[in-house]
Formats: sequence, C-alpha cells, structure tokens
Amino acid sequence: MRTLTRTLVSATAVAGILVGSLAGASSGFAATEVATKPDSKSASKSAVSAVAVSAEAVSPLAVDNHGLSTGEARNVQCWLMDEWGYPGPLNGQLGPDSWKAMQRFLQADWGYPGPIDGVPGVGTDRILLRFLAAEYGYPGPFDGVWGISATVAFKRFAAWCAGSC
Repeated sequence: MRTLTRTLVSATAVAGILVGSLAGASSGFAATEVATKPDSKSASKSAVSAVAVSAEAVSPLAVDNHGLSTGEARNVQCWLMDEWGYPGPLNGQLGPDSWKAMQRFLQADWGYPGPIDGVPGVGTDRILLRFLAAEYGYPGPFDGVWGISATVAFKRFAAWCAGSC
C-alpha cells in the first residue's frame, strides 16, 4: 500500500508539473488530461493520471500579440493595413501577415536587416524596441528580449494606431 501511495503521489506531481508547464503555453499547444479514479479493486492496475501531448499538436505560434489585447492588436492591424500592405483580416490576432507588414515598416523606416518572414523573432523585436524607444517611451535595453516595459510602450503605439480604424 505504501508503494501504491508513493506511486500515486509521484504520478500526480509529474502530471501537475506538465499541466502547469502547458498552462502558460499558447493555444498553439494542446493538452488532454486523462484521469481515472483509483478504487480499492482497481488501484493496482489502473492508470492514475496521464497528460498526453501529440507531436502534431506542438507547432510554432501562429499568433503573437506581444502582450496586446485583441482590440489593441486590431488597432495595429488597421495601421498596418493603411500604411504597410497588411491584407487583413482585422481580427486582433497578430499573425504572420501582420508581422510581415510590421517587418516591412521596420525595414523601410528603422533599418531592420532581417527577412520579411512574418516571424517576430529577436531581430524583429530588437528593431521594434528601437522604434518604441524613439517614439513611445520604451527605456531599453535593445536586446530583442520582450518584457513588461516593451509591452507598455507597444500598448501606447497601439493606442495611437486607433486613429487608423
């Protein structure tokens, strides 16, 4: 009985860690939880708890709003549509087409040297941070790491973009 209790506690802890790790993941990740309640008759042969994540379910983020709400992101999309060839839709989800338009802006006006690939990586963020510092109060650093100060400045930019909607 002691071994069964130890096994149950260990399995529950592992499942909790896995679920907690996935809780912060985006909707691009999927997890399903399968749990059976052990009873005195089947405890020795039943699975206690398992978290299954299929390889197909793990994919790169299709949407990255960089901390903006959908309304704020929609404001940015309106501006990108008006100025930088974003084809739509105006759904508040900054996906690859939104980021391609942002990269075109950053390349033309801020010297972004990277590819126009719709992936907001460190290179895109580094130049976006320079823009946000010059225009919207981002205090630095310009290392391409997105943090709270970057999100606050990006929200200021999104508020300005509302004039395009």
